[in-house]
Amino acid sequence: MSISSSAQAMNVSILLVESLHAAGVKYVFGIPGAKIDGVFNALLDHPEIKLIVCRHEQNAGFMAAAVGRLTGTPGVCIATSGPGASNLCTALATATTEGDPVVALIGEVPRKMSQKHTHQSMRALDMLEPITKKTIAIHVEDQSAEVMLEAFRSANFYPKGAVVVSVPQDVASLDSKILPFQPEAFRSPLFGPGNSEQMEGLKRMLESAKLPVLLLGMRASAPKVVYAIRRFLHACPIPVVETFQAAGAVPRDLVHLFYGRIGLFRNQPGDRLLARSDCILAVGYDPFEYDASNWNPLGKLPVVHVDYQTCSYDFHYQPRLELLGSIAENFELLNRTVTANPAESTQGYLKDLMDEFTAWKSTESAARKGKPVQPLHFVRKLQELLDARDEKDGGDTQVVTDVGTVYIYMMRHFYAYEPRMLLSSNGQQTLGVGLPWAIAANLVQDPPCSRRVVSVSGDGGFMFSSQELATAVQQGCKITHFIWNDSAYNMVQFQEEMKYGRSSGVALGGIDFVKYAEAFGAKGLKVREEGEMEAVMREALSGHEGVVVVDVAIDYQQAQELAGHVIPEEWS
Repeated sequence: MSISSSAQAMNVSILLVESLHAAGVKYVFGIPGAKIDGVFNALLDHPEIKLIVCRHEQNAGFMAAAVGRLTGTPGVCIATSGPGASNLCTALATATTEGDPVVALIGEVPRKMSQKHTHQSMRALDMLEPITKKTIAIHVEDQSAEVMLEAFRSANFYPKGAVVVSVPQDVASLDSKILPFQPEAFRSPLFGPGNSEQMEGLKRMLESAKLPVLLLGMRASAPKVVYAIRRFLHACPIPVVETFQAAGAVPRDLVHLFYGRIGLFRNQPGDRLLARSDCILAVGYDPFEYDASNWNPLGKLPVVHVDYQTCSYDFHYQPRLELLGSIAENFELLNRTVTANPAESTQGYLKDLMDEFTAWKSTESAARKGKPVQPLHFVRKLQELLDARDEKDGGDTQVVTDVGTVYIYMMRHFYAYEPRMLLSSNGQQTLGVGLPWAIAANLVQDPPCSRRVVSVSGDGGFMFSSQELATAVQQGCKITHFIWNDSAYNMVQFQEEMKYGRSSGVALGGIDFVKYAEAFGAKGLKVREEGEMEAVMREALSGHEGVVVVDVAIDYQQAQELAGHVIPEEWS
């Protein structure tokens, strides 16, 4: 029910802000404009919601999505009509694809002008509808509270994603007799355990399997789910493979069960493990991350789908069972009633796979004087420095990786031991998320900006959102951002070279990132060659307050190996 059923009325702009507060929103990210300035005016008076003014609406959407992923409460972005709304497209598409709950408020021309050829008039909802979970227009002032409630409930219910609310300028200035709903109305319904017959079938498959494998997908990354899965693994120590967005599910004391992450190219130890498994528990798996045609090309692998929602059933993904409901509760039931272990006959194979997965750590690490930094040396040194830092401080450092060749190296080789402490965009593979996500991750800390966040991008991806350095500095963020700089769009470059023997449209360069960072009030550092790397990394992580940007000369000569040695179909 609403807060009041009396004849009292409330201005719609104020009502929208009070609805945000009732939904648990603490930050709103956006850029103002005349068609939405009533809501900005109302935000100015609210003591518990902080407005973060961004430098581009797309980045505001990225920040909102990161808040949704990290906190479980839909992140909120706000933009004006016309180009303000259209600039949100990429961020909202990314959020919906990758299961991040977002509510976007957009301004609109007054209702009487909506069908006219007039300034900033655009059919924004028609444009946004295909790439979001839902779009809703407030046509009448008394709809406002109900629309806001529906937006949050829809965004935060599976499959989670972005919901857009359109607010005509004239409606924002009117009064509504229906007032904001109480906080409990915004809470998502809870799931219970799945069907008992499906549960019994899963138990039989697990207990008879010689090589059961846990494949964790993006909907298995919530802390409650992760902790239930960990209890299951302590009782049933079976091998684990993660998709990129499931990073952090396996803790330090269970790392001997972790066979890496899979994505993009079918050439990882985890791919080989799935190809040999006789029982794959696909938990929270979504083909947006890594299509089943990559890891199950013949469609014959024995899969059990464990999720909140039914699977995308196709030739390559034909589960023997679907166990739907609360993933955490289903694993708690399994933990109490099932016993599963890889058969003794598989131990040699598992050892060989683990040796293959960890072999990169023993590569030659001596500094190559005068040479650019090798990617794996960077990953190993960052891991070493952050692990030492976390052990000393008793916490875990949030790491964000942008898309590009950098993200393949980081997501394959960088270990994360807690849920959602290593973030990547693995549905749309959207360039530019790195810095905005790092800002959001820093802000949602308690207290805000109290612990350093590390983000890593390529030089191409960084320039998609680098203007938000101003936002990071002004908000007092503690961020160290490493730029792997090869003056090219390398992820495109190496794949073009593999296809055509040459590359096109990938050359970049021309930027002094140290001076660029300093122009925004950040600290700029540079790693010119591998012999400088460790000292500069230590300075960047501990030697300065605020925002630090490090330009790292990177050596991508071996990047094609990332896509090499693809496992043939006959393995399946």
